[in-house]
Amino acid sequence: QVQLVESGGGLVQPGGSLRLSCAASGSIFSIYPMGWYRQAPGKERELVARITSGGSTNYADSVKGRFTISRDNAKNTVYLQMNSLKPEDTAVYYCNAGGRLMSGETFTSWGQGTQVTVSS
Repeated sequence: QVQLVESGGGLVQPGGSLRLSCAASGSIFSIYPMGWYRQAPGKERELVARITSGGSTNYADSVKGRFTISRDNAKNTVYLQMNSLKPEDTAVYYCNAGGRLMSGETFTSWGQGTQVTVSS
């Protein structure tokens, strides 16, 4: 099993910044894509940003130019730097990772979610 533990959420004023972190642990052989998703009340979960093991990234149009995803492969950790936050960024943010275990099995795991609230 692979566990993803997120941190860094909280309350921030519009225009402010937050940095989310997500660390993966378990019998991991390799992690391929890692990503951040979010779900606002009454809405479906949506992709925010995604990064491959080689560092290629893609972003939702709504966050381009404001959010930056990065990862530390040695630490099995992915980050999301969020700048110029807007009230519409308020949501529960979830980390996601897929890869292969030491046993050879593939896995896809989700974190427990961290609340981000942007409000004055």
